[in-house]
Amino acid sequence: MTIQWFPGHMAKARREVTEKLKLIDVVIELLDARVPLSSRNPMIDEIVAHKPRLVLLNKADLADPAITKEWEKYFQSTGAKVLALNAQTGKGVNQIPIACKELAQPLIEKLRSKGMKPRAIRAMILGIPNVGKSTLINRLASKRIAKVGDRPGVTKQQQWIKVGNDMELLDTPGILWPKFEDQSIGFRLAATGAIKDELLDFQDIALFILMFMKEYYPTRLKERYKLNELPEEGIALFDEIGKKRGCLLSGGFIDYDKAAEIILRELRSGTLGSITLERPPMNEQAKPFDG
Repeated sequence: MTIQWFPGHMAKARREVTEKLKLIDVVIELLDARVPLSSRNPMIDEIVAHKPRLVLLNKADLADPAITKEWEKYFQSTGAKVLALNAQTGKGVNQIPIACKELAQPLIEKLRSKGMKPRAIRAMILGIPNVGKSTLINRLASKRIAKVGDRPGVTKQQQWIKVGNDMELLDTPGILWPKFEDQSIGFRLAATGAIKDELLDFQDIALFILMFMKEYYPTRLKERYKLNELPEEGIALFDEIGKKRGCLLSGGFIDYDKAAEIILRELRSGTLGSITLERPPMNEQAKPFDG
């Protein structure tokens, strides 16, 4: 299965981001802590390379905390300021205006040196679909301003939002990129809900999740589905889980669609535990998962 999604409104959004960039002091890049690199749009680097950047690892509650620490170090090594947070509960959100003010300090000092009164910091928030931008904006603004949905592609246009007295935030639609060079990126994004489910084959995505967990989180997999051993073959593992969860058709055949939906739902909800689906490139040889 080839996964790709680049609707027309995303191409338009990219143009609009480029046009508005001259008004922006700080770029806030919102990533999914479970798939930080896969949820990082490479086009954003091209567009905003010269702006101070704050990297936010959202949904940190669903990610493996030990691996999140490694991702924080990785992004810090690129020169970005990094915060891990949970926009849903608000944990870590109050640190964002403080971090933006620090990043904008050179500009503030420049304005003061010219005898100008510093204005509110203007930040742009960027991220792929369904990474939690609208939820985060509503938290920052302390009221429901941005439309929130549990599916990608809810935000369709840019809007300015006031955050306290010292910050203005430009929301933008989620932007994917025209082609995934590595299809595993598409599978990770599909697993975490960044791509519309209507475009996916759940069985393929569920099998991807199972094989990943078999390698990096085998104990979690055994405990959740009450398995004594994990079969070598992915389809055999799928069969065992289908039986354990009662996903059976007449004749005793496995209902793979039902089993796949259960696996996908349990990953996304955190029922399978705190799981990170990729590691920083600098630690590629290590296998720090599982416990």
